[in-house]
Amino acid sequence: MNTRILTKREQEVFSLLLLNKTTKEIAVELKISEKTVRNHISNVIQKLGVVGRSGALVELLRLKEINFLG
Repeated sequence: MNTRILTKREQEVFSLLLLNKTTKEIAVELKISEKTVRNHISNVIQKLGVVGRSGALVELLRLKEINFLG
């Protein structure tokens, strides 16, 4: 049973954010547009009901949706 909150792509985006990558760096690495990166970030912030990227990162770490090892 899959109880993950994030899609695979959202997980990839936030794992890279955790490594202090910029929106542009994430877009290049994942071969998607910067707008798509921002959309993934916005979707996750809405899903979690938090304020901002850092709030989302803190909550995702707490929920063990992402970790420092990627």
